[in-house]
Amino acid sequence: MSLAGKLDRIVERAAELRAMLASGLSGEAFVAASRELAEIETLEERVIAFREAERARAEAEAARADPELRELADAELAELRERLPVLEREISLALLPRDEADDRAAILEIRPAAGGDEAALFAAELFGAYRRYADQRGWRFESLDYTETELGGLKEGIAEINGRSVFARLKYESGVHRVQRVPATEAQGRIHTSTITVAVLPEAEEVDVDIADSDLRIDVYRASGAGGQHVNKTESAVRITHIPTGIVVAMQEERSQHKNRAKAMKILRARLYEQSRARNAADRAADRKSQVGTGDRSERIRTYNFPQGRVTDHRINLTLYKLDRVMQGEFDEIIDALTEEDQAARLAATT
Repeated sequence: MSLAGKLDRIVERAAELRAMLASGLSGEAFVAASRELAEIETLEERVIAFREAERARAEAEAARADPELRELADAELAELRERLPVLEREISLALLPRDEADDRAAILEIRPAAGGDEAALFAAELFGAYRRYADQRGWRFESLDYTETELGGLKEGIAEINGRSVFARLKYESGVHRVQRVPATEAQGRIHTSTITVAVLPEAEEVDVDIADSDLRIDVYRASGAGGQHVNKTESAVRITHIPTGIVVAMQEERSQHKNRAKAMKILRARLYEQSRARNAADRAADRKSQVGTGDRSERIRTYNFPQGRVTDHRINLTLYKLDRVMQGEFDEIIDALTEEDQAARLAATT
């Protein structure tokens, strides 16, 4: 179907949905029609604006034949030549296939990789930076598991983030993050390089992933932690092994075995859902391991260089000299640039 045909169909479908809703739909049919109309109304408005701008351009071009109207028509044409490409790009972006997971909540997982204690310390700082980013956007950030090292670093951090377009914004954060700085324990003042892994998974509902009880091995044990934290005398910690895939999720954050099991199942569903998405999407990693990488120093998507105060995203060659602000949760400039690059690449692939 041509672009003009697609635009006609959008306007027609919006009219059909309004007629259906006005006819007295109820129940699930009403909900489905309302949701679909809400999804295409903004696009319909852009299509109408684009068509009106095209008509105005045609009228202005015709008006140039009149000497008395030519100056006014030229001014209007100059404005329309700037406006039409913007509207056309907005429509083209809106017509790109959407990632079905973009509107979902996300599971954030952060772990130190190469670099020992320094990697664990930076993992804790980055976990906090994402928490601040969530606060700035009005999202709800809930820590599901946070295991500290003896020096206050992060051994493993897992959080659930709820809000509008969470996965759409955070999905570009998956990968290996590298930090370069002088550790507090370095007496010689030498710069060390460490890495951590970040994984962002779309949250999955029970209907998204079929998990049979027979596929699970569930072990319970006493919780433990650095410095005696979260230690108790009951077997509240839970380890769930998904036998077909070998995925293991352990949870001891809560003092209730029931709550730990519920959290572990939420994380397991997210990992299995992402694994299924990876198999079915050619442009995604083949499995979760390749998504987060091995943690080797040479494998990285972003570098945080503290001596120079800069952060560099290597996928788009973007460097910002505002590392202090990024660590305060100001990720939007990076994420916006990654989103635009992704959209441009997808648009280029359609032409």
